Amino acid sequence: MIDTGVTAPVPKASATAQGAEASLRCGRYRLSLTKPLVMGIVNLAPDSFSGDGRACTDAALHYAEAQLSAGADLLDLGAESTRPGSVGISADEELQRLMPLLERLSGCGVPISVDTCKAAVMREALAAGADMINDIMALRMPGALENVRDTDCAVCLMHMQGRPATMQIKPTYEDVSREVGNFLADRKHACIDAGIDAERLLLDPGFGFGKTLQHNLALFRALPQLSALGRLLVGVSRKSLVGQLTGRGIAERLPGSVAASLLAAQAGAKVLRVHDVGATCDALAVWQGVDGTSGQVIH
Repeated sequence: MIDTGVTAPVPKASATAQGAEASLRCGRYRLSLTKPLVMGIVNLAPDSFSGDGRACTDAALHYAEAQLSAGADLLDLGAESTRPGSVGISADEELQRLMPLLERLSGCGVPISVDTCKAAVMREALAAGADMINDIMALRMPGALENVRDTDCAVCLMHMQGRPATMQIKPTYEDVSREVGNFLADRKHACIDAGIDAERLLLDPGFGFGKTLQHNLALFRALPQLSALGRLLVGVSRKSLVGQLTGRGIAERLPGSVAASLLAAQAGAKVLRVHDVGATCDALAVWQGVDGTSGQVIH
C-alpha cells in the first residue's frame, strides 16, 4: 500500500508538472484543464438513482443535445445503474442500451465518456468512438486494463468500498481520506506501470460509493490534498450527501448540487460530473469572473 500522506500540505508543482497537468488526452480530443470542465450525465438505465434514466434512444439523444447546448464539455453515458442496492446487468444488455446512442453522438463535437466497469463493453464502446472510460472499479475487472491500455482514451479511476448492491451497508474506514488516497495512488501507478500515460488519467474519490455522510464530508475537506495525487473528477450531483445536508429530495437538490460542485472546483477538481449542466456552468462563470480567471471585465 502506498502512503500518500494526504493530510500533509500540497507540494508545489514544477513548471514541467504544471504543463502536464494542464491537459487531458481524451481519445480524439485534447482538453485544457486550466479551468474546470463540466461533464453532463446521460443516464440510459431505467433504475437510475436520480430518476432521469432514458431508455428510449431518441429521448436520450434529445437530452444529450440539451446538455451540449447548456455548455457541457463532455458527455458521460451510463447504461447500468450503480445506485446503492442495484443489481448488475449483463454486458449484452448494457451494450443494447448504450450503442445506439453512442453511435449517434460520436460526431457531436465533444468527447463521449462511457460509464462502465465491464471489459467487453469498454472494447465495443471504444471501437464505436468513445473517447473516455469512466470506471467505478478503477480497471480492476478482468481484461479492463488491457482493453484501454493500447488506445488513446482517457480513463477515470474511481474509489468504491464494496459493490453497489452492498456498499452502503455499514461502510467503515479508519481514515477515509488516507485510505481513498492510497487506493487512487495505487490504481494510478498500476495504470502507468501498464503503459497508460498519466495525461490520460482522472481520479474520482467516489462520493456516495461506500461512504457515510461523515466519510463524504471528510473526503470533501481533503480534496485539496487529494488533488496532489492527480487530476480529480468529482461527482456529487443530486447525491445523498446533498440530500442529507439540505433535507431535500432528489428532485429538489439543484441548488445544493451546484453549490457542492462549485466548492469542489474551488478545492481543485478538474472535471465536474453533473446532471444540471447549465446551472453549473453559470455558477462557474460567476466564480471565474469574480476570481479574475474568465477573461471577463467586472464592472
